[in-house]
Amino acid sequence: MNGAFWTVLRKELRESLRDRRTLISALLLGPLFGPLLLSVSLQVMVNRNQASFDEPIEIAVAHAERAPNVVAFLRENAVNAAAVKFDDAAARTALRSNEYKMVLVVPPNFATRFAAADPAPLLLYADASDAVTERSVARVRIVLQQYGQSLAQMRLIARGIDPRSLLPIAVQSVDVSTPESRGVLALGILSYLIIFATLMGGLYLAIDATAGERERGSLESLLTTPVPRRQIIYGKIAAAAVLMLLSLTVTVCTCAGALRFIRLEDFGMTANLGAGTALAMIAATAPIVLAGAALMTVIASFTRSYREAQTYLGLVMLLPTLPLAFANMLGLKPTLSLMAIPSLSQHFLITSLLRNEAIRWIDFAVSAGASLTFGMLLAWAAGQLYERESILG
Repeated sequence: MNGAFWTVLRKELRESLRDRRTLISALLLGPLFGPLLLSVSLQVMVNRNQASFDEPIEIAVAHAERAPNVVAFLRENAVNAAAVKFDDAAARTALRSNEYKMVLVVPPNFATRFAAADPAPLLLYADASDAVTERSVARVRIVLQQYGQSLAQMRLIARGIDPRSLLPIAVQSVDVSTPESRGVLALGILSYLIIFATLMGGLYLAIDATAGERERGSLESLLTTPVPRRQIIYGKIAAAAVLMLLSLTVTVCTCAGALRFIRLEDFGMTANLGAGTALAMIAATAPIVLAGAALMTVIASFTRSYREAQTYLGLVMLLPTLPLAFANMLGLKPTLSLMAIPSLSQHFLITSLLRNEAIRWIDFAVSAGASLTFGMLLAWAAGQLYERESILG
């Protein structure tokens, strides 16, 4: 690279650091706001789940006098049962009006069937579309199942039958997950956040350095200087890539700092995002910055105004995140062929690092090589586009 490349690179970075809009997008919107929003969301989730386990559950029991022992067992297990006189219609109305979250109705034939050792029915009314209530409903079901199992065991013992004889096979689950791998369940969006914030860091510079200068009329004078146009556009791409790399670093460091205050350990999870993991994430994601900067420059070369470029590049920002959505929907696992897809391979590497899994050097090499190759091809394409005289029109 000759002196023109470095001159353009320094010029674009200097002007970008003076531009408040570029600084806000590169260092605040994605790198700081995104991780803080993630950490706050996780903290709210942790607090809500902790409260759902600690706080007693409120439930209305219609015709509680028909099953006093069931009501007593519920109360012994932190389920506050309020006796009400509801029929089917009243129970549904109470749920729709949010008077109660759950209603347990004891039918008239409960005592008769219970005395005859037949399955005694209980009707549990709840709104299955309410995710928060569903957790409480699950707890009530577990309590009722425990009550039923204890009664079944006592009936068998009364008849001289060992309850264990009804369990010819005892399946025991062996959980091989680690706190780090379970933590990925809560941090699954982290790879999307890192890649999106990285690309966001160079978005406004890429727009301003191409469509912005064309709109202001300064691009023509710049490209007519006795300097190879490719060197000029390569310098602009490099400047956008530098800002993306800065955004990547700030995003990962902010995530690492914010997640230290989230009590994932209360749920057997660990956010494996120490200094070593953070550096590895930056190294794994860095190869994509060249492809992102070059792609934005290519798209911006077809636009004639800042606003038009902003519209198109806003849509283009979604392209690198599409493979991540398909990876989650299809349950894709890392293979050498998939590691050659930019953004998807970075997602696999970030996820493996969060799970504290060893990364094969061949996977990292394929990911970095494919991303850098794709970026160089796009940069070459941008250079070709800016060699055209029509680029000044």
